[in-house]
This record gives sequence, C-alpha cells and structure tokens, in this order.
Amino acid sequence: MQELLNNYLPNVAQRLPDFGKALEETLVMVAWSGIICFILGLTLGVLITVTKRGAILENGLVYQVLDKLISLFRSIPFIILLTWVMPVTRAIMGTTINVKGAIVPLVFGSVPFFARQVESALAQASLSMGSSPLEIIFRVYLREGIPAIARGTTITAISLLNLTAMAGTVGAGGLGDFAVTLGHDRNMKDITNVTVLVLVLLVCLIELIGSRVAKKNTH
Repeated sequence: MQELLNNYLPNVAQRLPDFGKALEETLVMVAWSGIICFILGLTLGVLITVTKRGAILENGLVYQVLDKLISLFRSIPFIILLTWVMPVTRAIMGTTINVKGAIVPLVFGSVPFFARQVESALAQASLSMGSSPLEIIFRVYLREGIPAIARGTTITAISLLNLTAMAGTVGAGGLGDFAVTLGHDRNMKDITNVTVLVLVLLVCLIELIGSRVAKKNTH
C-alpha cells in the first residue's frame, strides 16, 4: 500500500500526517458549527414561522426583525462575512485563526440559510384545531416537518463543508488550506486530487445519511 502511494500519490504519501490533521480539522469545524447551526437555525425557523401574519403566535415586530436579519446575513458573501465578524469572533473565541476562529463565521454564514430551510419545511405542515401553540410547534410543525428538515439539514451540512474549504484559505486550516497551500501554490496536483475525492466522499456520506433519515420519517 505504501509503495502504491509513493508511486501514484508521492506528495500525499510524504504528508499523510498533515493530511490526516487537515481532515480532522475539517470534520471538527463541520461538527461544531453544524450542531450550533442546527439549534439556532431550527429555533429561528420556528420563530419566523409562528410569528408571521396569520400564524399561531402572530407578532409583526418579532417577525420583521428576524426576517430582515436572516435576509441580511444571507446576502453577505461568506468571504466578506469572515472578515466582518472578526471582532465578534475574537471576543467569543479569543482568536480569529485556526479551527476555533472559523466556528463563529461558519455559524453566522450557515444559520440564516438553515433557518430558511426550516421555515420552508414547516410551511408544509397542517395545523390541528384545538391544540395549544406548544403542542402545534412540537407535535405538528416539527413532527410533520422531520423529512423536510432532514433534507434541509443535509443541504446545510454540505454547504458548511464548502464553507470550511473557503475558511481554510484565510487561516482556518482544514482540507481547504491543505489543498490551496500545497496542491495549488506548490503545484502538487495529487494533493488537490485526493482532497477533492475526500470532499466528494464526505458529501456522498452526508447525502446518504440525510436521505435515510428523511425516508424513514416520511409517512
């Protein structure tokens, strides 16, 4: 196996520990930002669903503020968002580089997207008459919306994986940094090719898990 790597992927073979570290950093970024994104995005998605006009907890002010904030952050290109939220990142994480420095901008970049996915998913749920707002939220909206939320989570996770690669180019580490600094800047094409292959496999795995969850919960 080692001989095969040396013959066809010489640069990767020489830097296997670095490649393993880059993969670990990417997975950590996706995992932590994904968990936070899921919690905040789901909460925001539910809030803008139940506070819109004609909804069970209609509140024009809350809806308008949340809707505009979500639209604002969705409209900012991620590469610009990375630098814009640096003061917030430094205040929360104590640094703006490496994996810790990437979590905050990744959350800012993914939560609005996922919140819209949740809002769209919950719009498909049918309301039950005579239920309290909390019962409607948990027993109707969230329960009926599981398949659509699973699909939205899958799309968001894949988007997060792409964002980590972009964050890697500005000091976050991970596969993006590994591919650019070595594969591109030093013209080590085997590193670029392997990185692309690993990212494709990760996307396929995410899609497989998301599809299984959605299918299992489709009535």
